[in-house]
Amino acid sequence: MIRKFEITGVHVDPDEKLKKYVMQCVNKLERYIPKHARDSVHVDVKLKESKRQQDKQCMAEIIMYLPKETLTAKESTINLFAAVDIVEAKLRNQLKKYKDTHTDPRLYRRLTNKFRRNHPNEI
Repeated sequence: MIRKFEITGVHVDPDEKLKKYVMQCVNKLERYIPKHARDSVHVDVKLKESKRQQDKQCMAEIIMYLPKETLTAKESTINLFAAVDIVEAKLRNQLKKYKDTHTDPRLYRRLTNKFRRNHPNEI
């Protein structure tokens, strides 16, 4: 579970249902964060609502501060919950790329070879 978490609203007061939904979506992303980076992750969520003459636009932006990099995703739609879903999908793709570039493939290879030697019939 991500410990450092901030939700701010601009022109919108996020209720408990929305906060719980955002936390649930962001905590799903933890499995894509490398283990060495999980302790120092800081997430900043900004929710914004703008009302013009005829249309209503809701914007969700999630900024994730990781070691060596900062990931940002932003989306605006009519519904705030839909914007959070789209931003979560964008961040998931960015985290997969981050994990590929910042993990050591030799370590993974050593662990799988060790497992294969100890349990040859399993794989």
